[in-house]
Amino acid sequence: MTTRRDFALGAGLAATAALAAPAIARADTVKWRMVTSWPKRLPGPGMSAERIADRVRALSNGRLDITVSAAGEVVPAFGVLDAVGTGVAEMGHTAAFYWQGKMAAAVFFTTVPFGLTPAEHVAWIDAGGGQTLWDELYKPFGVKPFMGGNTGVCMGGWFRREVKSLAELRGLKLRSLGLGGEVYRRLGATPQTTPPAEILTSLQSGVIDGAEFVGPGTDIALGLYRVAPFYYYPGFNKPNGTGEAIVSLKAWDALAPDLKAIVAHACAAEANFALAEMERLNAEALAVLTKQHNVKLTAFPADLVSAARKEADAVLGDLAARDAATAKVHDSYKAFRARVADWSRVSIEAVLGARVA
Repeated sequence: MTTRRDFALGAGLAATAALAAPAIARADTVKWRMVTSWPKRLPGPGMSAERIADRVRALSNGRLDITVSAAGEVVPAFGVLDAVGTGVAEMGHTAAFYWQGKMAAAVFFTTVPFGLTPAEHVAWIDAGGGQTLWDELYKPFGVKPFMGGNTGVCMGGWFRREVKSLAELRGLKLRSLGLGGEVYRRLGATPQTTPPAEILTSLQSGVIDGAEFVGPGTDIALGLYRVAPFYYYPGFNKPNGTGEAIVSLKAWDALAPDLKAIVAHACAAEANFALAEMERLNAEALAVLTKQHNVKLTAFPADLVSAARKEADAVLGDLAARDAATAKVHDSYKAFRARVADWSRVSIEAVLGARVA
């Protein structure tokens, strides 16, 4: 028989448990910091970082809570790899080709001149052995990499004045990273590694004469059209734009299996969604740039593209000869590009050609 005292005691215990439960949940919450290479909420990669954090928080029911910091708030844009590897932050959002000076093969995991398109790149990473090579390359730096976004096919870049031939490229100072920068150097230009947040001011001050960044949907947010009205294509220097999410191996190993699965899924979901979103944003922004801001959409001169293709082959060959790790990644990437070339030619290339004929 339940007495008034038993009922009161039971109610008290229930109330205590209810009060204690939030405290226990809070104690079990894993707090991470994500540092990025992007200005805050930059369309494209900046938003990819935010969405990954939001997805992880939602899928884990708050058990893994990630705070996102823009470039410069905790570490500089090009300090993300070191910050995550040394434990300053548990996670980062960046681009692999920023680490070319630390590990030459890193460039293959963002893009290389005349390389894989976005769909081809995803196929290499997910189904062609690329992820295993990426993990091996980054392990000595204490991080695990994921695809965490994609800005799609990039543009050739913004120029303060028209470039009518290969000869007119020589002597120009261009913001261009990765192997595209090396191709430009061999063509006679001077590549610069300007952080994204400083591109506009560098163009305004004349520190640089031109700049490649991403594509219209992201570039428009930086306002580059205000001082560099010539917008060039094709983006032979960056035919893909994979965003990189990196996780500290120490933090990764400490996660419960279900939280690991959530992080991996959140990154994969963003890689897919970001590519879809950027197709929309790029199309919309290109129309705004050309129709409202009088941007001059211009094709690179044929002699420049031809020379760039030749130099790109030489750059990749020189890169592969640097060390065994780079050669291993290079050989895998090049073999996969050759394997998918015929299919891409009779599928997407042919369909696009037929669509406008």
